[in-house]
Amino acid sequence: MRSLLRDIYNNAFEFVRTFGAFQLFFLRLVRHAPRILLRRPGLVIKQIYNAGALSLVIIMVCGFFVGGVLGLQGYANLARFNAEDSVGAVVALALLKELGPVITALLFAGRAGTALSSEIGLMKATDQLSAMEMMAVNPVRRVLVPRFLGGVIAMPMLAAIFTCVGLLGAHLVSVDLLSVDVGSFWQQMQLSVDIDDVREGVFKSIVFGIIASLLAVWEGYNTIPTAEGVGRATTRTVVITAIAVLIFDFMITAVML
Repeated sequence: MRSLLRDIYNNAFEFVRTFGAFQLFFLRLVRHAPRILLRRPGLVIKQIYNAGALSLVIIMVCGFFVGGVLGLQGYANLARFNAEDSVGAVVALALLKELGPVITALLFAGRAGTALSSEIGLMKATDQLSAMEMMAVNPVRRVLVPRFLGGVIAMPMLAAIFTCVGLLGAHLVSVDLLSVDVGSFWQQMQLSVDIDDVREGVFKSIVFGIIASLLAVWEGYNTIPTAEGVGRATTRTVVITAIAVLIFDFMITAVML
């Protein structure tokens, strides 16, 4: 019994310590972010390209087929109530408010998040970060902050592209394959979607971008400097990001409703 209580105490203490260190790490990134944006914007632009442009293919392919599936399912379900013309509004609301930001964040974590975590972890394993400190270069400001900002900025743009391509996929399936009237498809969408729905999707994508980028650089910076440690950090990045995104999605949706 005493051993069990000691294990519970140690685990709780370790959780509190890690959570506190995580918050301090986030504050360090935020503190250095304005200086990097103003003085070294080239570093941030490069990371936006690495995190955003290199993820476009998977984002667009998945967005197209997700929109197509939504078009098929929406038509099949709405046909029961003779409301096939509303499929555009249903797809648009689903993509804008939920599926666009959430699926984009999960894909971002699987592609860009793992790349960031493994890159930083390998830099630590090969003592590149230690070498920067020896040369009086702050690795947090030089390496972590640009990658964090690149992910945060790229994520909303990727979510917007995912949503637009998803609407295109839904249009092709609904209008060209299922013969939904094209005018009704877009008119119902315009009447049903308002600016608050767009704001909710943008806000979620920004929050998810912060979560995914922060967890990626955190896991990479705190990895055990071995090949096995880098592999574990990469795996934890995907798993923890997916759980955090879904939890925060529920919390944000509950607050906004």
